[in-house]
Amino acid sequence: MKNTNLVMFNFFMFLCFHSSSIKSQQQYSANKVFSCQPKDSFLYTCNDHYSSCHSFLIFKPQPPYTTVPTIAALMSAEPRHLARINNVSETAVLPPEKHVFVPVNCSCLAHYYQANTTFHITPQAKTYFVIANDTFQGLSTCGSLKHANRFNEFELEDGFELKILLRCACPTKDEVLSGIEYLATYPISRGDSVSDLARRFNVTAESVLKANGLSETNTIFPFTTLLIPLQTEPSSAQTIIQRYRPVTLVSSAKRSKEKKPLTVGIAAACSFLAFMAFLVTVLGVVYRRRKGKAEKSEEMTILPEDLLVEIASFEKIIKVFSFRELQKATENFGPKCMIKGSVYRGVFGNQIVAVKKMGIDVSKQVNMLSKIYHVNLLKLHGFCKHQDSSYLVFEYMTMGSLREWLGRQRSEETHGLHTRVQIAMDVAYGLHYLHNFTKPGYVHKNINSSNILLDSNLRAKISNFSLARTTNNGNDISALTRIVGTRGFMAPEYVGNGCVTSKVDVYSFGVVMMELISGKEAVVREGGHEVLLSTAIATIMEGENAETELRSITDLANEENGSMEYAMQMVKLSLTCVKQDPASRPTMDEVVSSLVKIQVDLQIAHLVRGTGRDRTIQKLVPWLA
Repeated sequence: MKNTNLVMFNFFMFLCFHSSSIKSQQQYSANKVFSCQPKDSFLYTCNDHYSSCHSFLIFKPQPPYTTVPTIAALMSAEPRHLARINNVSETAVLPPEKHVFVPVNCSCLAHYYQANTTFHITPQAKTYFVIANDTFQGLSTCGSLKHANRFNEFELEDGFELKILLRCACPTKDEVLSGIEYLATYPISRGDSVSDLARRFNVTAESVLKANGLSETNTIFPFTTLLIPLQTEPSSAQTIIQRYRPVTLVSSAKRSKEKKPLTVGIAAACSFLAFMAFLVTVLGVVYRRRKGKAEKSEEMTILPEDLLVEIASFEKIIKVFSFRELQKATENFGPKCMIKGSVYRGVFGNQIVAVKKMGIDVSKQVNMLSKIYHVNLLKLHGFCKHQDSSYLVFEYMTMGSLREWLGRQRSEETHGLHTRVQIAMDVAYGLHYLHNFTKPGYVHKNINSSNILLDSNLRAKISNFSLARTTNNGNDISALTRIVGTRGFMAPEYVGNGCVTSKVDVYSFGVVMMELISGKEAVVREGGHEVLLSTAIATIMEGENAETELRSITDLANEENGSMEYAMQMVKLSLTCVKQDPASRPTMDEVVSSLVKIQVDLQIAHLVRGTGRDRTIQKLVPWLA
């Protein structure tokens, strides 16, 4: 009897505890979310009404996530559903003044609701805190990233794949009875208030407060999230960002109280200052590390005065190496250290670099590379001037050039279509940055497979900027008297009259994509004479049996069934890039959008073909037809 009573008591306590936690509304995390502790995941708790549901995340476009395909890939959402809900095309470029709704499947796992995606660490997003609050805009949390991933927060490296738990929730039984069908997760920005959000989403302020366990006197903080209860699917009209007054307040009918705005304003300011203090700390650590590395230099080379003047205006630190340092690092430029031609492998302590000897003035190239930085552009560590020669010191790329890689003995695992699409994506991102996100914009002018280098993870970077020149974001047409470039990659308008715009790079990139699919060089031999690869592929695609003939000239024969469909899409995209009329070619922004769609569709197809993975893909991509 005693044991029976004990069991009944425990069961009663279980019901009391879980009913209170399961049936209750979600609780707003406030500034506790910044603790960044694994135990403080701050995901929304599951309730007893839904184990999974359709939900929405609200995201503000920011580079490089400014298109439907890139945002869909970031969130593991289906592009066509994202496009439909936001009333745009599947390749649309989204304006930064509008939020977008991202449809996701929200599932209950280990007592918490979450939508799952993955993210590869980049130099711009290299801490859990920055990834959660900057890249994902608070839709994930630092604590949940630490909890879900095995990597130490101080040892995160480029390319590491992180599991991202996105904050979502399903309506409770009471919310469903009141007519609520969906909960949308909204990341709070400076200036937001509950009353303004309620008006924008056509809901009552009381319903928002109740959905988040808030009262009228609570404060809301930037980089946190609120759940917006919706009775119907959201519409694109609700994503227009209002220009709010700069006071972060929860609206109430009691605003006449004079002390409340001040209290709330101070609280919001403290939260923002705490975040800024964190960033300052991180930047301080980075600065001290760079300073420590710079202090290891043995000596400085005395340079011409005009070059020193240019160095003074550089926007990031470029080290000036002594010739003695380079001799020591390359074993006096010995044959064992030669990579190819005038490029040598150098070792500085534990760091391996590539040293390139050049007989020309490199001041313009150094000046350019000191002002730009992107993960898909080869990083310049420093340079040296000695007698009549100049030396550039770059990061070392283990796998060499794309041309060399395509010519090696290959396996399906390392040379499959997935890998090639990713390489194309990397190059496209690099060119997109050069054309649109540098001031002034640049045209590379010499894109070819020998100037695309691969690291140990087969991620691509663009190199050799000796021919690069400025342009007004690709809009100004310039004419050159001297035509310099690589045969098979040069655009016809450049060869004919020296005209240079960003579309010259687009043409060259189209040829690189053809090389990636076919494995062949830009100039091939047919019937005893040389033919441009672009001409050969264009002829094949005009025939009746295009896919069969294309398969015969590619090295994708061992790819699993269905991959050739996406190889064909790549080829069709490449053909638009090499059109004779520059105005008919896409911009790199449009190329990136198309490639992301191909990449996402290829990944989805791969998962669907996998045995026993139908349920997995349904979770990754909601409403998959």
